[in-house]
Amino acid sequence: MNRYPLWKYLVIAVALIIATIYTLPNFYGETPAVQVSSTRQSIPVDTALMGRVEEALKAQNISPDGLYLDGSSLKIRFKDADTQIKARDAIQHALGDSYIIALNLLPASPQWLADMKAYPMFLGLDLRGGVHFLLQVDMQAAIDKTMERYAGDIRRELKNKQVRYGTIKRNGNVLEVQLRDADTLKAAQNVVSRTLPTLVLNSDDAAYKLTATLKPEEVVKIQGDAVKQNISTLHNRVNELGTSEPIIQQAGPNRIVVELPGIQDTARAKDIIGRTATLEV
Repeated sequence: MNRYPLWKYLVIAVALIIATIYTLPNFYGETPAVQVSSTRQSIPVDTALMGRVEEALKAQNISPDGLYLDGSSLKIRFKDADTQIKARDAIQHALGDSYIIALNLLPASPQWLADMKAYPMFLGLDLRGGVHFLLQVDMQAAIDKTMERYAGDIRRELKNKQVRYGTIKRNGNVLEVQLRDADTLKAAQNVVSRTLPTLVLNSDDAAYKLTATLKPEEVVKIQGDAVKQNISTLHNRVNELGTSEPIIQQAGPNRIVVELPGIQDTARAKDIIGRTATLEV
């Protein structure tokens, strides 16, 4: 004799069926793939490119298991890793340096599961393997660029206010402005202090020299902006690799951690990420 009404059993049955469906993608595993993406936005990834890739594979007697456009990249599936590597070389030779050719792994679950938004569970480096990068931001390079910009700003402001000066040169993290006399020194100090308040000014009355350094809080801001800018750049770089669920986060004042689960082509990943000029792997 049933102790519960029928509708409760039906609810449990439906819940189990739905749970089973969304668990299925984890049992299909992954298939080797090659991903093609453009190095510049002006170079399209479209059906014409797909045709070129198909011709390149056909010339090498390579038959892909699937080939399709996915957003701004072209993805090609293969039955095994050996075919994947051979295909990567053939595509790279055919397309040249205008495109990024990366090895990848794609879910092997059927399309009807993908249409239902049923995707495999994300696995991190500990379960799936991949690449872990620790990157250091070149903070001095960021400060150097800022000091050069301030030097240009001082030249412009003094010229606009018709304050005559001798030279403006940089000595490390200090800008030195050589003036002609006491009057121009005072005028220059007034102009710079009013228009560039993030600088600390000191004057040498005997030598008619004005020195400018960055305020400590401005240095902290520059360093923080440098890290944020590099994280943003790294997100764009990682998107070229087509890695799912990458981790890019700040680690300490001047370091960034990048984790790319499932990535196969370590050298290629390092090359793409290392293009950022102010980063050191």
